[in-house]
Amino acid sequence: MLYLVALSVLLALTVWFTWAYLQERKYRKKPFYALSEIGWRTTSPPPVDQRTHSIALVGDVGANGSLQDDPLLKAVDHWVREAGKDSTIVFLGDNIYPIGLPPEDSFKRAQAVQRLDHQLDLFKEYEGKVIYLSGNHDWHKGRPDGYSYVLRQEKYITERLQDETAYLPQGGTLGPVTWEINNQLLILIINTQWWVQLGHRPLEKSPGQPYKISRDFYPALDALLKEHQGKFIVLAAHHPLYSNALHGGKFTVKQHLFPLTFINKRALIPLPLAGSIFRIYRKYMGMHEDMSYPPFRKFRRRILRVLHQHNSIFYVAGHDHNLQYFQVKGNHYAVSGSGSKTNFVAKGGKASFAHESKGFMVLDQYTDGTVWLRVIEPALNAGEEPQLVFQKCIFQAETAPKLPEAATAHADSEAAPGTK
Repeated sequence: MLYLVALSVLLALTVWFTWAYLQERKYRKKPFYALSEIGWRTTSPPPVDQRTHSIALVGDVGANGSLQDDPLLKAVDHWVREAGKDSTIVFLGDNIYPIGLPPEDSFKRAQAVQRLDHQLDLFKEYEGKVIYLSGNHDWHKGRPDGYSYVLRQEKYITERLQDETAYLPQGGTLGPVTWEINNQLLILIINTQWWVQLGHRPLEKSPGQPYKISRDFYPALDALLKEHQGKFIVLAAHHPLYSNALHGGKFTVKQHLFPLTFINKRALIPLPLAGSIFRIYRKYMGMHEDMSYPPFRKFRRRILRVLHQHNSIFYVAGHDHNLQYFQVKGNHYAVSGSGSKTNFVAKGGKASFAHESKGFMVLDQYTDGTVWLRVIEPALNAGEEPQLVFQKCIFQAETAPKLPEAATAHADSEAAPGTK
């Protein structure tokens, strides 16, 4: 009798896993749109000549190839040429895989420099602003010596771009620091890796401005948001606050049955019980890069408590290698982390849009006071323009202020001078 029960359970699980796998395989690579976003193609932004400023948000580009070979870099290059001088591009961390920028005597140095140079070559004639921030891989995957890795990367980028504020927050500090575009649009940058990093990490808002304790970060952020109330604020970080992907505790059926594929994609050894245990652990306890990891979970809870008191904030991160967009309590949360890799992203939940594809996001500001979100993916065929896979008006100023003819930007007093 017990044998029959066990056999029935095994058969039921086999049928369920087979059905779930087939459904996942059928829809996995297709973009997901919430019901409220199904008609996104029927709405259009103002004409391009009314665009005041454009912000590209590119995450996790660190395994890129050259411009000639890399479809994503070609799409970014297309945006660079289209956007012109009234624009800003923000790299959302994990700029060099797998371990950031090693010392000069490391055999891994040459490849790391080459990948970074491929990115920086995009901006030889670019007149806009370039901002890099750091991710866990840039901090030597969170290892104790990661501080030296991020300082080395900052030095290389700022010297190549001849711009001391091209890497923010400076010196591995915590932030927040601001980059003001105009009287309606503000970029605010924070260092989320600080909260999970091992080893030395400077307890400073910016160089020379120490915090007494780390919790002072939250009132500092709240004060900045209050100071710039009424503006559309782009809050750029590396780690997402909402995600339907791996770091948010979502897994494929294959990963559930074959957990060793996390280490090697070819390790198809069925370990369903171990896979279930590992899945539960990643979802509720988390590894150091997961949203459920206790130090980050505490950070996430506290920062959301601050953000939920404000409106018109666009929090954008990388880290998960896909494209996602959420609207939660009057604010916007996005994942734009598929600059060079793609990973599974689950459909539904709180997401308005999700797609497992290489790409990046763009925010366009117009003279009528609106800000539009665009999701751009590489062209399907050589010689074609990049694809637009989603767009939406996400901000309308109540009384659109008069914007300058050419949007200007400057770093706040907490960042060193040297703007482009």
